Amino acid sequence: MKFTRFTLNNEHYTGVISEDTVNVVKGDLFSKWEYTGDTYKLDEVKLLAPLVPNQIIGIGANFVTNVKDLPTELPKIPVFFFKPTSSVIGPQDEIIIPDGIDEVKFESELAIIIGKEAKNISEAEVLDYVFGYTVGNDVTAPQFFHEAGHWTVGKAFDTFTPLGPVIETELDPFNVKVEAYLNGVEKQNSETDLMIVPIRKMISYLSNVMTLKPGDVILTGSPVGAEMVGEGNVIECKIEEIGTLRNSFVKVQKNVKSH
Repeated sequence: MKFTRFTLNNEHYTGVISEDTVNVVKGDLFSKWEYTGDTYKLDEVKLLAPLVPNQIIGIGANFVTNVKDLPTELPKIPVFFFKPTSSVIGPQDEIIIPDGIDEVKFESELAIIIGKEAKNISEAEVLDYVFGYTVGNDVTAPQFFHEAGHWTVGKAFDTFTPLGPVIETELDPFNVKVEAYLNGVEKQNSETDLMIVPIRKMISYLSNVMTLKPGDVILTGSPVGAEMVGEGNVIECKIEEIGTLRNSFVKVQKNVKSH
């Protein structure tokens, strides 16, 4: 199923997309929900990020170019970081380049949505705790990375986590390609078997550090090919089985004081 959130006439809804319509649902997606009977055409609504995340966890530097480049031993402590929920935007929303810099980096990613509480789970159990998958763009301003290696500020600006367009619950995450197109030109295109830390190991590891909760979003890393881009550019992050997440880049608008 393809779950989404949308707005119409200043009201917010959750729905299930079926072809060119969206069927409104109510309740908790992770436990119990039902259809309301209300249906709208997709072209009359504005899609939002498909969920309001509980928390957002990303993994860094997780793709190689070729399978032969995969390490024989995985890192004992993978590089993880948090992104604030205030950084989330939806399809067609603008990515705002912060004051003081001219470019930011797009990073197309498969995003995993946790569906039930997970603590100390084994790799074999991982998919039992996954609700679904969406497309994420881990927008980054490396100019704000700390010299000691801290990434948080460079990942945390408002609008730096586009998600969408839907949560796809019926997906084989081990058999998809993560793609990105900048102004229509392909920049990223990698299968998920090029991940250094595989999905099962990634989530199992995290669950042994912290309790994962329904609504947690895990960004699984971005393929080789991400670039720095400035205002006026359009990025389309795509996983064919989920859809395309399209956003444009704009410069922050400075407040001008009048005299």
